[in-house]
Amino acid sequence: MRPSRQSGRDEATQKPAAVTGAPGGGWKRFPTPDRRILILSIALQLALALLFGHSTDTRVFMAAGYLVGSGHDPYVARDLGAVFHHVYFDVTSAVGYPPPWPLVLGLVYRGSYALVHNFLVYNLAIKIPVIAANIGLAYLVGMILDNLGAPAAASRRAWIFLLLNPALLYFGAAWGQIDAIVAFLALTALALLSARRRDASALVLALAVCFKPTALPLLPAALVPLAGRSFRKAVRYSALFLGGVFVFYVAPFLVLGWSRAPFSAHLNAHFVLRGAMSYTTVVRVFHNPLLMQGRWWLVGLVWIAALTLGILALKRGDSGLEDLLRMSLAFSLIVFLTRTWLAETNVVLVLPMAAVLASLGALDRRALTALWALPLVFTLFNTSPLHLLWVAFPDVMQQTLPFAVRHSHAALLAKAAVVVAWQVVGWWIVVTCLRRWPPRAVEQRAAGGDALEGAVRWN
Repeated sequence: MRPSRQSGRDEATQKPAAVTGAPGGGWKRFPTPDRRILILSIALQLALALLFGHSTDTRVFMAAGYLVGSGHDPYVARDLGAVFHHVYFDVTSAVGYPPPWPLVLGLVYRGSYALVHNFLVYNLAIKIPVIAANIGLAYLVGMILDNLGAPAAASRRAWIFLLLNPALLYFGAAWGQIDAIVAFLALTALALLSARRRDASALVLALAVCFKPTALPLLPAALVPLAGRSFRKAVRYSALFLGGVFVFYVAPFLVLGWSRAPFSAHLNAHFVLRGAMSYTTVVRVFHNPLLMQGRWWLVGLVWIAALTLGILALKRGDSGLEDLLRMSLAFSLIVFLTRTWLAETNVVLVLPMAAVLASLGALDRRALTALWALPLVFTLFNTSPLHLLWVAFPDVMQQTLPFAVRHSHAALLAKAAVVVAWQVVGWWIVVTCLRRWPPRAVEQRAAGGDALEGAVRWN
């Protein structure tokens, strides 16, 4: 029988006992601490998913689902206003995501709008994978903390934090963006790697990157310690990762005969665009054109140099799962902070990693709060809340958007101020993570307790 949640803890002291989920021994499952919280989270997400959806992203997702589900190429722009009968469904742009997400959307279309021609139901159905990822993240983080020997109260707080976090609810259930799916796959890949299931980890990480390339910084986080222990294992991990990218990204274009344009157009987009939560928003206060013209596209490569310096500056820890999360968080933030384009929704990727580290005492909780609060503040000045009215309240959206346009310069100044704060917080977290955190107990970090026993390690 599996041990109960409290069986590995001393009831008198509540200090963590040895972790039974060490590599090769199987991980303890995370039991639901409070069904009322779970039900509340699901109800909130379903309500938000039904009524709201971004006026650009949701239309593109709906169009891609219809095109894939009906056997067409989702990377060729089409006017589908006559298909969905929505007053403002006038999108003609093609989907800009690698094949895994359009394929999922095709299945969603076949199981929803193709059967029941209801616009709100289709909007809700598109969000179901994201809602499942949000809930999965909460349980995965709880399981990781339990198996790292964190106190039950810390695991429960992290579980609640992810189930009811405003950023996850807004960006995922309401907006409909898929960063929670990427975060769930990425964190799963790290957990598999810590359990010595390297082959599965490489393939899951490849799938995460093929949903959204924002998960790419986790690859060096996995390879750096692997190469230090066994160069052969690092080469095998890289080969399997590249094989997974071929299967998940390249193969659908070859098998389904889709347009090859995304290989050039979409992969290059973030080298020529600037703005959102990137530092280039501050530049736009003084030099406003969005496109980086001429040789300025080279600025889009700065993240490569920054990530290389981050890898060289990294101080190795104990190569346990906590150390792996620390490297992944640092490398992800380095890329986020130096890219010329960063959507506020992308920050969802780092929230679960930061939540684990904060629960273990390796990250200041105020930094964790800033990680999700600043993107939410930014999106208020980015008119995103108005665009989310498109599904159920399109007329209200059209009436209020002109007001936002009239005050666009003031909004740009406000966004630039938020970006400055984001840069300060982000680099502070990077420096914190790049320092070596020796393996110590949560109590030792907080008040000088005993060393954490049974930390999950990998080699």
